[in-house]
Amino acid sequence: PISEPSTRTGPIYYFKNEPFTSSRCVGRDPKRWGIAVKALVFDSTLKVWSHQAEQEFAVEIEVLGRVRHKNLLSLRGYCAEGKEHLIVYDYMPNLSLHSHLHGHCSAECLLDWGRRMSTAIGSSEGIAYLHHRATPHIIHQDIKASNVLLDSDFQARVADFGFAKLIPDGATNAMTDVKSTLGYLAPEYVSSGKASESADVYSLGVLLLELVCGKRPIEKLSATTKLSITEWALPLARERKFNEIADPKLNGDYVEAELTRVVLVALFCAQNSPEKRPTVLEVVDLLKGASKEKLSKLENDMFRPEPPAASQGASTPDKGSEDIAQETVP
Repeated sequence: PISEPSTRTGPIYYFKNEPFTSSRCVGRDPKRWGIAVKALVFDSTLKVWSHQAEQEFAVEIEVLGRVRHKNLLSLRGYCAEGKEHLIVYDYMPNLSLHSHLHGHCSAECLLDWGRRMSTAIGSSEGIAYLHHRATPHIIHQDIKASNVLLDSDFQARVADFGFAKLIPDGATNAMTDVKSTLGYLAPEYVSSGKASESADVYSLGVLLLELVCGKRPIEKLSATTKLSITEWALPLARERKFNEIADPKLNGDYVEAELTRVVLVALFCAQNSPEKRPTVLEVVDLLKGASKEKLSKLENDMFRPEPPAASQGASTPDKGSEDIAQETVP
């Protein structure tokens, strides 16, 4: 079996066309389709599940059983017998976006520009469904490359939203534990732990930049200095050096107008001020080129002269791009 990076609820195990056993998962793959088994293991020392763990499993089943979208990972079944608490998903033969950008699949360079553009739009459409179409609406809270899986046709399937808080109708946010990878977190989420749709949009912006340039959300420059992907990309975008933002593995083989569009939208999403970020529905329209006037205005705002920085110091992981529209430095 191939194990993806662990999540809060334990690893996701993938297996295909063969029986699979381990100390934590037991299952057999049906003949006609592959499956993935998610083992819900909260603490290896526990002999029985706590009441809280049982409740969390029930939430996962309730949410996943209700959600159906072509860009979201679908629930196939589950096991809740004795100590075994397993969730069964469709098998994703091309693993995750993370594995292709930074993992053992990265050397194969299978993500051409067409697949990256498809992944950008597909991931956004899946998250838009969670925010605006699911009932009740769902905040993902953990948007990152390892939670975007790729099926046999390299179509994006957003995963690991089962434990996201369900948003009651009329509510705008929910208090949660900060559990996402730090480089994807919105500044207000880091400081308050308050999840919101806008915080998801920030994470999506980081993901879109990562998809375009192939860099990790945070690059370590030295023992004491780190640079976020948004801090790195914004000056290049202002100077219209989009070719320097593009992943070198693409070898220049991309649609320049599309790459420019994705970079602008990503930086629009990853602004420090939550109220200045778009909704995911707006992101989808912008990525598809449906909002040309808004994209043109966004590009004009981006290319205003950059104000002088107040100080130069080590970058911090939770710092996003500047507020583009007003050109102010937080």
